[in-house]
Amino acid sequence: MTRMRPLIFLDPHPRTEEMVFTPDVEAALGRMGRVVHHFGGRAPDDLVESVLDEVAIIIGQTAMDRDRLDRATNLKAIINVKANWEPNVDYAHAQALGVQVLTVAPVMGRPVAEYCLAQAINLARGFVAADAAFRAGTERYGGAGNRAAYSLFDAPVGLIGYGNLGRALTPLLRPFTSRIAVHDPFLSDAYLRTQGLEPVSLDALLASSRFVYILAGATSENEGFLSAAKLAAIGDGASVVLGSRAEVVDFDALLAEADSGRLRVAVDVFPEEPVPADSAWRATANALFTAHLAGGMASTYAAMREMVLDDVAQILKDLPPMRLQRAEPRQAAMARSR
Repeated sequence: MTRMRPLIFLDPHPRTEEMVFTPDVEAALGRMGRVVHHFGGRAPDDLVESVLDEVAIIIGQTAMDRDRLDRATNLKAIINVKANWEPNVDYAHAQALGVQVLTVAPVMGRPVAEYCLAQAINLARGFVAADAAFRAGTERYGGAGNRAAYSLFDAPVGLIGYGNLGRALTPLLRPFTSRIAVHDPFLSDAYLRTQGLEPVSLDALLASSRFVYILAGATSENEGFLSAAKLAAIGDGASVVLGSRAEVVDFDALLAEADSGRLRVAVDVFPEEPVPADSAWRATANALFTAHLAGGMASTYAAMREMVLDDVAQILKDLPPMRLQRAEPRQAAMARSR
């Protein structure tokens, strides 16, 4: 009797076909098994139900509660390609059943870290404002143009959160400074010290850092934990880079600190996306805005596709995944992001 080839189900919304299902990926997955896919939105329930009893690999953010997991008796792995855990999977039950839940999140670390480094230097040195002044004919030369500038070299830096992004950013910061403090309630002080970092309280980090990187993921427990009062504790003139999720900060208070001239702020993520054309945020002074583009480059998606193909092949051979990040059930279940 011919053994049925494993079924691979792609339900990657909000990722597009261009991002995750290029012709080479389609061909590679087709060699590994039968492929069913849905693009343009979440897969409808009837499609999910139709593959449930056969599916071996889910690539995407399909809702998989306890009931669905129990009925998906051939399921080996769920691969999240959004890079943020969603609360629509029973992570603990998946682990109990031996279903691996994985994410491509590590692939975003390097490009977003590159953004964070570049924006911090831009904020401190004022290069973007200097370009605008030159184009307007109001440039100031030499020292006159550098009166408000300061350097990342030997500066005290604070990282709020030390996950994939923090680990990718730290090696980029090392040539500039050895004074790197970290606040991360999920990690022990001893571990952070083994990484050559200084574990500190949030209040100490905010008060002592010339550069503040907001790198914490959004969870059910930390929404808005960087309140207006916390932001007010950051030293005057500091550069603040929001590189993770807008949900962790009082966003309006952050922009108010920039608009007042007290802080310099770089933002790549917003509470509402797309940002309305008439949003008052767009007029904020002393802020550098980008439209959630820090990680999503063509090279990032190429690396993502490669990681997924490598680990799908591993899993279908009953070997451990080597490149994707495994879910820790408690933390994954707490995750909250759009």
